Amino acid sequence: MKTPRLLLLATALVTSCSLDPSLDKPGVEVVPVGFNGNASGTASADLNWRSFFTDPRLRELIDIALENNRDLRVAALNVEQARAQYGISRSALLPSIDLSASGSRRRTPGSTASGGTAVETRNFDVSVGLVSYELDLFGRVRSLNQSALQEYFASDAAQLGVRISLVAEIASQYFTERSLLEQIELSEQTLASVNQTYDLIRQRLDAGDATELDARSAEIQVRTAETNIAAYRQQLAVTRNALGFLIGTSSLPDSLPSGRTLEKGLVADLRAGVPSDLLTRRPDILEAEHRLRSANADIGAARAAFFPKITLTGGAGTTSKSLGDLFQSGSSAWAFSPQISVPIFDGGYNQANLEVAQVRKQIGIAEYEKSIQTAFREVSDGLVSRSGIDQQIESYRGLVAAQQARFDLANDRYEKGFDSYFEVLNAHQDLYAARQILIQLRRAQLTNSVNLYKALGGGWK
Repeated sequence: MKTPRLLLLATALVTSCSLDPSLDKPGVEVVPVGFNGNASGTASADLNWRSFFTDPRLRELIDIALENNRDLRVAALNVEQARAQYGISRSALLPSIDLSASGSRRRTPGSTASGGTAVETRNFDVSVGLVSYELDLFGRVRSLNQSALQEYFASDAAQLGVRISLVAEIASQYFTERSLLEQIELSEQTLASVNQTYDLIRQRLDAGDATELDARSAEIQVRTAETNIAAYRQQLAVTRNALGFLIGTSSLPDSLPSGRTLEKGLVADLRAGVPSDLLTRRPDILEAEHRLRSANADIGAARAAFFPKITLTGGAGTTSKSLGDLFQSGSSAWAFSPQISVPIFDGGYNQANLEVAQVRKQIGIAEYEKSIQTAFREVSDGLVSRSGIDQQIESYRGLVAAQQARFDLANDRYEKGFDSYFEVLNAHQDLYAARQILIQLRRAQLTNSVNLYKALGGGWK
């Protein structure tokens, strides 16, 4: 009968229960009903960033940023810190064994010795010891270990979120740079055209075929184009500084390949997919989920603190008065000191600690549900904006064509003397404004695609 009892006791000592509460995945009720995304294009979750961005210059900028950006470096170090912290927590699951060796020599003078003769003693000791190993009967150590593991996963998800945000910000700044270059090109073409017109009107003014008002109107066009060029160049310099900061360099490298225009299709088309894609791939949702699981494990550790705690301390070795006899027979020594502590009165510390853990779990649930709501709102906003921007671009293409026809007609009538230059001025200003807005809409279209790509959780393979 003794053997089964010993087996049961050994099993109880090496196994532990878990007091972590059950955790049903919350947040399902905050998923929009009927959310089906967009069926056309390639799913963001299946498309890595190298396939999504088709511009070689932009790809090179992102590559440099992923190597040099300081925020990304800090995020990576946070992951390493969390991994090391998990290693510290995991080590508590295993006993700590130390090897120690010591020697002492002591002389007691005769004036204090009982026999009146000086006494000299020696002692040598070598031992292998088990240092304060806690038997995790109620899962306290395992719950703490699970909490640390989930924090590690959360930091890894946070790092991925930083990477996606960094890529999206670089792309947004890059599209701004591309649009400013096109605005400068448009303004320079406009300046060349109005300069030529201004020179012709001045010649006609000298010949008496034009009015001073016509000349001043043409001059206003020249000054406006010059002002726009100066403003766009200033914005371009600021944007390139921002790009340099994001990629972690003082300036943009000269070796970058040439970039494409906004019309050349700088990104791939996307579809939103289904809710499960978002819930399993978006980094901020994964981070919130892991932090919730960490908080849930902390509840288990707080519950286990109410139960007895058993700690084992022991050692075995050899001891002798002579170094030569240290490993001889008869010199062995051992010690074993199990200890059990039962919480009786702690001033409410364990109860308050449990309440804190439970509140943190509720906070984690709220943050997890909020991250889901935020994700679906951003995706929905992105899809709505994409549809609206596409329609605006199509309309403005027709508007630019109509304004161009109007300008050509007004200029022809002015040259034939049917209308004043005022009609030409109005037509030219409206054409210029329409072309400027079309460039802005193309940039907004690309930025929207990147924001939607980010909202869908990127596509990191």
